[in-house]
Amino acid sequence: MPIATVNPANGETLKLYDALTDEEIERRLALAAGTFRTYRTSTFFERARLLQAAADLLDADRDDIARVMTTEMGKPLMAARAEAAKCAKAMRWYAQHAQELLADEHPSAPDVEDSGASSVHVRYRPLGVVLAVMPWNFPLWQVVRFAAPALMAGNVGLLKHASNVPQTALYLEDLFRRAGFPEGCFQTLLVGAGAVEGILRDKRVAAATLTGSEPAGRSVASIASDEVKKTVLELGGSDPFVVMPSADVAKAAQVAVTARTQNNGQSCIAAKRFIVHTDVYDEFARLFASGMRALRVGDPMDEDTDVGPLASEQGRTDLEELVDDAVECGATVMCGGQRPEAYAKSGWFYEPTVLADITEDMRIHREETFGPVATLYRVGDLDEAVALANDTPFGLSSNVWTHDAAEIDRFARDIEAGGVYVNGMTASHPAFPFGGAKRSGYGRELAAHGIREFCNITTVWVGA
Repeated sequence: MPIATVNPANGETLKLYDALTDEEIERRLALAAGTFRTYRTSTFFERARLLQAAADLLDADRDDIARVMTTEMGKPLMAARAEAAKCAKAMRWYAQHAQELLADEHPSAPDVEDSGASSVHVRYRPLGVVLAVMPWNFPLWQVVRFAAPALMAGNVGLLKHASNVPQTALYLEDLFRRAGFPEGCFQTLLVGAGAVEGILRDKRVAAATLTGSEPAGRSVASIASDEVKKTVLELGGSDPFVVMPSADVAKAAQVAVTARTQNNGQSCIAAKRFIVHTDVYDEFARLFASGMRALRVGDPMDEDTDVGPLASEQGRTDLEELVDDAVECGATVMCGGQRPEAYAKSGWFYEPTVLADITEDMRIHREETFGPVATLYRVGDLDEAVALANDTPFGLSSNVWTHDAAEIDRFARDIEAGGVYVNGMTASHPAFPFGGAKRSGYGRELAAHGIREFCNITTVWVGA
């Protein structure tokens, strides 16, 4: 795959980049390793000052980098601005909280005495050079939610970004450089997927984090396992959105539209399977389809656009194949189901779509839909809702709409996912851990859990 900026709204190739040579990769690996030896001893105060400076620069750059993101992967301009603002917020959160999150821990006095020590404490030390393999769908946020905690912990980062967002990738390296981070603290590697294995196997790389597809996660995890290196994986999702009779159905349907079509439907944590109790199914289905039908599809640079193009032509083809298979197997198209007429020959657009009457023999029942396509299911009771919510190989997050306390407790206990969001849509926040179960990956990002993932948790025992 070429390293290029290709505008998904019209298919025009705007910029091409040469992949780094082996010699340049070696230079950057050596630089990262050398920088870590000194950066690891920097103080939390100094790291926080640098990260705050990066946040200030990002705020100043917000409009410009938003346009770059929209040009490279097609998200509506307003959403791109919001993504940049969220990144600055996360930087400030870690600048403020990292020291307390990584403070030394002191076991209880009786346990210290029982061990025969005069003192014991647990210290969080940085691992070293961390390789981040990141996707295109949130090209700024996915990187920052790794980089902010990793840098505050004293690690240094190497970014292998998706090949269709090279300008965003290069911007990130420049952002941290302008903020004053030492040279080599954060570097972008413009390389193809084939170069990842060699970089990950290099002895100077201590760990890796990947957000992306299940096949990509399997590959990186396999290589890292062979080298006995720590990994964190955030992979696909097919999140359930469950609506029970006690829910505010009108609000649930309104939020469902946003939950499914955020980022043009290209989000791992977007709600994808809408599981609705039969008592409120007809009302929800009517409101949901109406809301999806009312969305404006168009130029993502237009402030009035709700849904822009998919990021690639292949992505749209994959989505079309899932929809066509479902329809051939008997699914009902409540709205959408095809390319918008106005964009049939230009750009990689697809209509917001709702499919009902989904059965287990349809591919769309098992596979992740990465685009503005929702599947709608009718269930008779809570047990059936839980069973269907869990009937997926993924387990990233979930949404539940109910005002019944017993139902809330049951869903929180039994849904197999890394998050259960009640009467609202899934969203990541720097203060809360984020990650999945089953084939959605392992490890956690954000919060205290995220900053500790790439730390050497060290017991310091001093004899009496």
